[in-house]
Amino acid sequence: MVPVKYLLMTYGNQEKWDSLPAEGWTEAIAQQDAFNKRYQESGELIGAYGLGDAAACRMVGREDGLPVVSDGPYLETKEYMASFYLLDVDSEQRALEIAADMPWADREPVELWPILHEAK
Repeated sequence: MVPVKYLLMTYGNQEKWDSLPAEGWTEAIAQQDAFNKRYQESGELIGAYGLGDAAACRMVGREDGLPVVSDGPYLETKEYMASFYLLDVDSEQRALEIAADMPWADREPVELWPILHEAK
């Protein structure tokens, strides 16, 4: 079987993060670190990346050959992509199993996107 790459995405917003009890963060981070370590050691997790608040997002374009930068994100939304994970697995079924194993998957859905091609 040929390994397939998938992108897992989670969503959130500052209001959601602020609503979580401060004493719960240590355990939540430990659970996420354990998830990351387990799948990095199996070779199925290529990388896990947390993103900054939407207020720090910038949109970059080009006009008359010069960069044009504006505040982002492009879409106005209550929630934004909070983190993403790059998987390299043997099947879609395995990617689904890993996505369901995410520590917060019982509270928030995780998006699973197949990656169609990769720059060489």
